[in-house]
Amino acid sequence: MKSAVYPVILSGGAGSRLWPVSRRAHPKPFMQLLDGETMAEKTFRRALRLAADGPVMTVTSRDYFFYTRDLYEGVDERVSRHPFLLEPMGRNTAPAIALAALEIQAQQGSDAIMLVMPADHLLRDEDSFIAAAGEAVALAARGYLVTFGVYPTHPETGYGYIRRGRGLADSTGFEVAAFVEKPDLETAQGYLESGEYHWNSGMFCFTAGGFIEALERFAPEVAETAKACFSDMDRSDQPLEIPAKRFARCPSISIDYAVMEKADNCAVVVGDFGWSDIGTWRAMAELYDSDEAGNSIHGKAVVVESRDCFIQSEQRLVAAVGVDNLVIVDTGDAVLVADRDKAQDVKAVVDQLSAGAHEAAVYHKTVHRPWGRYSVLSDEADCKVRRITVKPGQVLALQLHERRSEHWTVLSGAAKARIDEREIQLKAGDMLSIPAGTRHRLENTGAVDLQLVEVQVGEYIGADDIVRFEDVYGTPESKT
Repeated sequence: MKSAVYPVILSGGAGSRLWPVSRRAHPKPFMQLLDGETMAEKTFRRALRLAADGPVMTVTSRDYFFYTRDLYEGVDERVSRHPFLLEPMGRNTAPAIALAALEIQAQQGSDAIMLVMPADHLLRDEDSFIAAAGEAVALAARGYLVTFGVYPTHPETGYGYIRRGRGLADSTGFEVAAFVEKPDLETAQGYLESGEYHWNSGMFCFTAGGFIEALERFAPEVAETAKACFSDMDRSDQPLEIPAKRFARCPSISIDYAVMEKADNCAVVVGDFGWSDIGTWRAMAELYDSDEAGNSIHGKAVVVESRDCFIQSEQRLVAAVGVDNLVIVDTGDAVLVADRDKAQDVKAVVDQLSAGAHEAAVYHKTVHRPWGRYSVLSDEADCKVRRITVKPGQVLALQLHERRSEHWTVLSGAAKARIDEREIQLKAGDMLSIPAGTRHRLENTGAVDLQLVEVQVGEYIGADDIVRFEDVYGTPESKT
């Protein structure tokens, strides 16, 4: 690619159809695929190739920022050169891209070319995508709003489609004749047979100024609110945080509805990149090889007289006898058993769990925090046991609990504990009890991870029994 490209990664959304692995606090971009790498890491690697050693912008939320940055650091140790734009709440893709475009325009000018991609899509042929991106960049430089179409391999009803129009001069791209909503099966079969329709990949390429102009024309309320947010934003430091009050007034609308379906200068570059949005467990199962009976097994499982099953269990042994066409996923604290043909309906499970305020809708047994992570080892009505890992130099919030006491046992590392106004040095083997109503804070003062076991005891140990006084990470009250 001759022109500089500024990749923008959109990292949000719960991925609830991939529960119980994807959860609100640890969503789809953070899911590890079978090669051990997350989709967020794969997308970041791809963006680095496109950027040719330039910066990669990521639009995400504060809840996901710290863990995303940690993942990126494992890919590029110069992570501080890559800007983050933090949304206070989700407002779909058009506002997110608008703020990214305004920042890129301010830094690089209106003609700067941005390439937008979701963090949770998989491309198995990245070389083909890089070549297609070169075509898209050339068209964006000519003033087109470019989207990427994918050759359909089957009559899929879960994707939107793009109908291509005439071929464009000096390009392998096409005019966009129409954007089409998700079809029924019969219509999707017709699209497949026609050869003129392509899956809408949700990836885009255009100049920053060109997108802002289109937004001003077709979605002026989004453009106006985004500009107001940008004007109020403190751009002197990273990460860039979008002002919550103004952003809350922004319409929640996708880029397709806001701009692409209305504009007359849209182009599509079509390719076969091995693309999948991995939107369901059925789509996940199709990524991997299966045995002669059609079973795809990952982890600990035994199958007897069973066919076409996808089983994933890393902790416990799963046995399937005389069953067909099932998805079985065991995460240790939750088990999903679903007909593969009903994989789209897993979201209904999450909706029910959320309605009942069940923690399994939000958290795994292991929860990542900006300062480290914790794993719940036992959870009873009056006692919870957690194994806590604090990264070197990190400090937890100064807080108290009114209805429970806490008891710490240090397994390894060195720490400084603040108990009311006292400071206590801790090392491996030390134990410390914190009565209810006592202000306390923990800091890792060593050069390696601090490991401890925490036992919470009391009449009530809910996550909302917490009063915070100081927190460098701005963690919401209900999080521990």
